[in-house]
Amino acid sequence: MSEAIIAKKAALVEEVSAKFEAATSVVIVDSRGLTVEQDTVLRRQLREAGVEFKVIKNSILSRAAIKAGLEGLDEVFTGPTAVAFSNDDAVAPARILNDFAKDAEALEIKGGVVEGKVSTKEEIVALAKLPNKEGMLSMLLSVLQAPIRNVAYAINAVAEASEGQAA
Repeated sequence: MSEAIIAKKAALVEEVSAKFEAATSVVIVDSRGLTVEQDTVLRRQLREAGVEFKVIKNSILSRAAIKAGLEGLDEVFTGPTAVAFSNDDAVAPARILNDFAKDAEALEIKGGVVEGKVSTKEEIVALAKLPNKEGMLSMLLSVLQAPIRNVAYAINAVAEASEGQAA
């Protein structure tokens, strides 16, 4: 192998390793068997969610994962492999790929990485069932407002009771 090819592959390993380190979540799938139309729809959905989706050689992925300090991913780097990287929303790639896999049986989730921790297929599917970032913030806001709302109801009940006694 020429030095130029080796240098090119080393640069690719560096680039993929940096993506592994920067991503909040990475989902690894086998997309073999998808039609061109299905692949186009899937890529559009991922792109709209800010997720980068690439087919990368297993040898490059394996070296990049080791360089990024992610041990235990070698078993998912078999057969054709596509990788979805998300730097913002940790749930988005898992949710989109899991929902898409329900209709497209050819798409199979193999595993992934969430917040720097290697995750199994089951953990990725569980992550996909979580609400998105806005939904989680809404739930948090509701929980934080509950005590204030209860105090307001109690004060209102006391005020109504005292009005009833004054009349």
